Amino acid sequence: MLAKVLSSALIGIDAILVDVEVDLAPGLPAFATVGLPDGAVKESKDRVRAALKNSGYDFPTRRITANLAPADIRKDVGNIAICKTLQYLQNR
Repeated sequence: MLAKVLSSALIGIDAILVDVEVDLAPGLPAFATVGLPDGAVKESKDRVRAALKNSGYDFPTRRITANLAPADIRKDVGNIAICKTLQYLQNR
């Protein structure tokens, strides 16, 4: 695991903690989000890529896996992209 950041998600009126873990591995360049993300979270790779580019960093040319835990709860949070970007930057 490259980095781990805490985030949160709302389920009804309850807030739950979401661990966002990002791993960089050798292999063909790819970006995968696992752990029951909703559609907006799955598409966050474009927001992460844009944030890195506009901050003057290159997008890594390795396999990137972002895990959202706990895995049994659907995540519909918009701040996941920010967490993924911060994790990458903190370990550059």
